Amino acid sequence: MSSLWTPYGEQPVEPDQPNTSGAADPAGMQAAPPGAYPGEEELDPEEMREMLARLAATPVELIVAQFAVQLQELGVLHLGIAQERPESLGQAGLAIDALAALVEGLGERLAPNDEPLRQVLSQLRLAFVEVANAPAPEE
Repeated sequence: MSSLWTPYGEQPVEPDQPNTSGAADPAGMQAAPPGAYPGEEELDPEEMREMLARLAATPVELIVAQFAVQLQELGVLHLGIAQERPESLGQAGLAIDALAALVEGLGERLAPNDEPLRQVLSQLRLAFVEVANAPAPEE
């Protein structure tokens, strides 16, 4: 069983389960029902204000850079398992393309992380080509 990280902790994800819990929004995603995440009901208004204040005090370019690093990690993960799971190559490509959209689209607005992120993107693109062109493993 897989899991998905959320601000409320790891949430189990059932693979290939049909969506039977109600109507999806136009983008095909469903909102979680109230209380779906552990600890969600434990937040009092003061804790919520503190969390929002910390978030508002964090420069957005740092949050976006952290998200870019998470996309990089997803790309590396899927490139690493692409030989065993061919569908992972497409998943790696999606993560790399999303990273490229951020890095190339925002450019210097990500400073001081713009250049390191460009280098990471270049390395990931090279790795993708290497994995995509690698001979299939012998069984």
